[in-house]
Amino acid sequence: MLTSFQAVKAQTYLFSNAQLQFVSEAPLETIQAWNKEVTGAIDLQQKTFVVQIKNTAFQGFNSPLQQEHFFENYLESHKYPRSVFKGKLIDVFDPNEPGTHEIRIKGILDIHGVQQERIVRVTVQVTPQGIRFNTQFTVQLADHQISIPRIVYQKISEEIKVQASGQLKAKQP
Repeated sequence: MLTSFQAVKAQTYLFSNAQLQFVSEAPLETIQAWNKEVTGAIDLQQKTFVVQIKNTAFQGFNSPLQQEHFFENYLESHKYPRSVFKGKLIDVFDPNEPGTHEIRIKGILDIHGVQQERIVRVTVQVTPQGIRFNTQFTVQLADHQISIPRIVYQKISEEIKVQASGQLKAKQP
């Protein structure tokens, strides 16, 4: 009975305070920001995952005014306080097998109240110190109905590069 309990326990992993960074490389300006209020869970038995990002926790930017415009005009964080990515694991990794595993996940990415289906590649590293994940992908602003005003069109890229990483921890019963 103890063996089956441990197997079930090891199937669900949580993460909190993972980090998400984005870069907008436009002709006249590069904008970088990061967010450390990224939480989520992966259930290896059900092959499901969920990631939540607190939209008002982004930091960085080139100025406080730029950050304010990001919250108010682009993400509209007062209306959309969270972005969510939720779905299924296409590939599964063995959390007991040390090494680097490349997996794909498929889900609905909800940013700015607009949902888009995405397939994202994730690198998972299983070491004696724990399980880490890292991913990189791009987000098209138009896919989430985020428009760029003509006056700043040369300062904000239509395609945003995103990188996320964190540490997975087995869910405690």
